[in-house]
Amino acid sequence: MTKRSRIKRDERGGKIIEGRKNKSRSKNRNIQCSTDDSDLYIQPVNDSHLERVYRPPRCKQPLQPKTKSQQRYMNAIRQHCLTFGIGPAGTGKSYVAAGIAADMLAAGEIERIILTRPAVEAGEQLGFLPGDVDEKFAVYIEAFRDTFDERLGAGAVDYFLRRGRIVPAPLAYMRGKTFGADTFVILDEAQNTSVAQMKMFLTRIGEGCKVVVNGDTNQSDISGPNGLADAVRRFSQLMSVCVHRFSKEDIVRSGLVRELMDCYESDYQDIPAQKPSRLVWAHLRH
Repeated sequence: MTKRSRIKRDERGGKIIEGRKNKSRSKNRNIQCSTDDSDLYIQPVNDSHLERVYRPPRCKQPLQPKTKSQQRYMNAIRQHCLTFGIGPAGTGKSYVAAGIAADMLAAGEIERIILTRPAVEAGEQLGFLPGDVDEKFAVYIEAFRDTFDERLGAGAVDYFLRRGRIVPAPLAYMRGKTFGADTFVILDEAQNTSVAQMKMFLTRIGEGCKVVVNGDTNQSDISGPNGLADAVRRFSQLMSVCVHRFSKEDIVRSGLVRELMDCYESDYQDIPAQKPSRLVWAHLRH
């Protein structure tokens, strides 16, 4: 079989090169041309800062309370099966609950964390969200992700999510479930639950689990009575239940938030109570 050499034309140089004999020579020539190009500057890539931006380093120190109220809240969560955290925004209700759950998961004290909240927007309708149920609900529990990344590390959080040890679950899909032993359940934004939803959620509690319910009864986005206020009124006297109340002095998010809350409360106090109309008085008389 006769050997035939292929002829390749170099489009840039316009030269004809015999393929098989000068193949290695052409490769070296191309490499030399690329390295001798004085106009080309290769920027060295240092992606260490990207690791710090998108994957914050894990905090290996034990969870420390920032206020005395947070310390009492942490003690209540560890000592009671069901704990209600009531108070204004910025007091650390969700952060403390998520931090304790993450530390217990890392220490092997629990086997699974369940995160849930009512899918209620704050005053506006987002409309249809693309994706499956997990992708739709992911936007509602994004606040917990930062805390878990801090306490567990981003890689561990991804692993626990894939293995089903951290489970975001919509409140609407809780019916029929049972919170078993070695499970830590957090219901956030509970002021947006109805009385029926809160009843359905609380009756999922099984033996050996730990449940934390957080919310602010003054920031409800639903009309009518909310399930959080109703549950606190009903169950505050039970021995296995603890109701911890935060005040505006316990706000740790920023000093500005504390001042804003003062302004909102002063405005509410200055609003005069409306007198019933004549039609209402007539109805009350009858």
